[in-house]
Amino acid sequence: MGFDVVYLPPIHPIGTSFRKGRENALQSEAGDPGSPWAIGSDAGGHKAVDPGLGTLDDFDAFVGEAHRLGLEVALDLAYQCSPDHPYVRQHPEWFSRRPDGTIQYAENPPKKYQDIYPFDFGCDAWADLWAELKSVVEFWICRGVTIFRVDNPHTKPYRFWEWLIREIRQEHPNAIFLAEAFTRPKVMAYLAKLGFTQSYTYFTWRNTKAELTGYFTELTRTDLAEFFRPNLFANTPDILHAYLQHGGPAAFRVRLILAATLGATYGIYSGFELCENRAVAGTEEYLESEKYQYRQWDWDRPGHIRELITAVNRTRRQHTALQSNESLMFCQTDNDHLIAFCKLSPERSRAVLVVVNLDVESLQHGHVQVPLEHLGLPVREPYDVVDLLDGTRYAWRDEWNYVKLDPRAGAAHIFEFPGGVRGGASAVR
Repeated sequence: MGFDVVYLPPIHPIGTSFRKGRENALQSEAGDPGSPWAIGSDAGGHKAVDPGLGTLDDFDAFVGEAHRLGLEVALDLAYQCSPDHPYVRQHPEWFSRRPDGTIQYAENPPKKYQDIYPFDFGCDAWADLWAELKSVVEFWICRGVTIFRVDNPHTKPYRFWEWLIREIRQEHPNAIFLAEAFTRPKVMAYLAKLGFTQSYTYFTWRNTKAELTGYFTELTRTDLAEFFRPNLFANTPDILHAYLQHGGPAAFRVRLILAATLGATYGIYSGFELCENRAVAGTEEYLESEKYQYRQWDWDRPGHIRELITAVNRTRRQHTALQSNESLMFCQTDNDHLIAFCKLSPERSRAVLVVVNLDVESLQHGHVQVPLEHLGLPVREPYDVVDLLDGTRYAWRDEWNYVKLDPRAGAAHIFEFPGGVRGGASAVR
């Protein structure tokens, strides 16, 4: 489908004590794999591969094949343990204890993780603990991995991350750390300031025109743009938004195109390309979640959007305007169901104009104002635009031009100006 990175949730041995069953049940059944985030068993810990997946040699072969295909491998970096992790036996001083002496399991209210023990980053033996956790990153870097999706970094001390990222980058300056932190805005910003390369965002919960324009204006036109690098995941192992649950394939097309064009970096979690939209009632959790059971996917099942994803990613490769955030500029429309924005390439000679119908149920039409002066296009002269998704060419004139989008046929246009632009006027910042 044209992606650059394949991200793997934890690949380590999974504990058996308090192993979660299907749908996060407190009791597992025979054959249930448990949650991959409950790391550690007799087969090893953070520097081992779960026997069900293979061996370290198999992992090395996997990374080698990914690199041959032009893919980087990203690993989940989850600093936590199952009760069966070797660390629990070898270093009990690294964990917090209740007054009765038992180790405290993890909680993120209202969620409870009975199968996970968090580390005590401020314990008396913190220096040894930190050194060991640093060695985990170094272990996987030596096996060809330089991208880490960091699980819940906001629940660990800031000074630990500042130290770890600085130490790793001194030896491996190309290492990338993605902060998986859906928390308060100031906390997300602070994590970015202290060293995280990329950050998850609130994109998942921004669905209306007003929400999207307001949020991305904040990300690209305020001081946040100087240090906060957004990664727009359209879904995650934990999050299936109601917009996707109820919007059908059109909703998946809309969110894909928004994620891939609003941001320089985006991602999807397995199942998005199949428009998987079944959720636990009243929640954003996937029904029959892969976090707790094996799933066998039919990659060719009806209704998938693999071809669209491939076309969008091909467009991203061809147009450098879509590979950065700095030039994002929203355009006026006379219909609030239509959102429009443009981006310029770094040399300001090429531009794309994206128009998306946010209404996944009804055809919407209206007029879009093309910022001719900003793009350096002539006023009161005709010009062509070409939809990169289907190759259709349109003859436009002046600023305001008509568009019509039926969600059953196509949720968006990604226009280019085949004659080029002169990147005319004012700075966008």
